Amino acid sequence: MPYAPADGARIYYEDTGTGAPVIFVHEFGADFRTWEAQVRALSRQFRCITFNARGYPPSDVPTDPVQYGHEQAAADIGAVLDHLAIGRAHVVGLSMGAYASLVFALRAPARVSALVLAGIGSGSASADRDGFAAGANALAAVFLEQGAAAAARGIGVGATRVQLQNKDPRGWDEFVRYLGEHSPLGSALTLQRYQAMRPTLYAFEAPLRALSLPALVICGDEDDPCLEPSLFLKRTLPNAGLLVMPRSGHGVNLEEPAMFNQALLDFFGLAERGAARERDARAHGPALAAAGSRP
Repeated sequence: MPYAPADGARIYYEDTGTGAPVIFVHEFGADFRTWEAQVRALSRQFRCITFNARGYPPSDVPTDPVQYGHEQAAADIGAVLDHLAIGRAHVVGLSMGAYASLVFALRAPARVSALVLAGIGSGSASADRDGFAAGANALAAVFLEQGAAAAARGIGVGATRVQLQNKDPRGWDEFVRYLGEHSPLGSALTLQRYQAMRPTLYAFEAPLRALSLPALVICGDEDDPCLEPSLFLKRTLPNAGLLVMPRSGHGVNLEEPAMFNQALLDFFGLAERGAARERDARAHGPALAAAGSRP
């Protein structure tokens, strides 16, 4: 099996196709396999790299809790790219993976040619913060005490997951099956040390305003915890577009793979042509121009 060495863990990865590199960073409830629809479509013209986060076999599952967290997750993206001798890549993240992708971009913007942040921002609202952390710790206990399969069944019928079940029952079954195969320890430590302890997106406002690389924020319109954070990123990142997918929940790449894939292809094309530009300063002004004004 191919592994990339990282600080405290070996990271399993897969490398498919040729062309400009794209690295996909999975969410908490997923793993490298849930990017399959993206890899099949995009590897026709891009080099697609998927990997499993630390704590997700066949990547290593460190037993030391200090080996988990958002900084480690961001560094692991760089470790995979370093191992493959890739200096710069398009980076696509979903949820927890989007958070790590954003931190990676903030730490090493020269290594990111285009940034896609999907389903990002759960737990960022100040009113939800304590409840989000408590929920992550409670879910960690379920993984440890009842196992991954039991935890997966509960996650699968959450408020932002039932959309996938309703749209694609076979895809939902596969999602729950994959999640049920995860390491209880790795999942629990990820919840306790990464999910529950990460700063909110709003803590990054100042550096976000200085991050000028092309970005695309994607959110399902029924992914309530991520709607406001997605708007915040649109308004804060100077070169960000926002795509809201209708009647969609959290796992937008699984729910609407064709729409998701086309959005990536269109966005990468803009970025590679240098046509993904910062927002026109006039777009921050009043909606109606004064009488007699000129374009």
